[in-house]
Amino acid sequence: MSTKEFTCVVCPNGCPIVVNIDDDETPVITHIEGSTCKKGEEWVHQEIENPMRTISSSVVVTGGDCILASVRTNRPIPLGRIMKVMEEIKQVTVIAPLAIGDVVLRNPAGCDTEIVATRSVAKAQ
Repeated sequence: MSTKEFTCVVCPNGCPIVVNIDDDETPVITHIEGSTCKKGEEWVHQEIENPMRTISSSVVVTGGDCILASVRTNRPIPLGRIMKVMEEIKQVTVIAPLAIGDVVLRNPAGCDTEIVATRSVAKAQ
């Protein structure tokens, strides 16, 4: 049995949440206190059982007025898959023009997400 302390990041309240966890093979939450809303409890369950993150990076652009474009996941991915997703993003090269929201990679590392552009790049003149 262990106790972990979290600061909830779901809303601006930033509730201090204390969680008791049964640390067998698979962690099981036995008690939660400090959350002022249901969202905080749901977030702590996810954080203990299957932590998820969104990531940002950049891809190479050819034929554009800029050589890099920023990208990000459009849905969270499992924390343990971040390095594999980043490896796949490093391999991507796109051809200008590129618009914000364009999908540059689908289902990286088998994750249910898309890598989308967060910067437009015009075709070079």
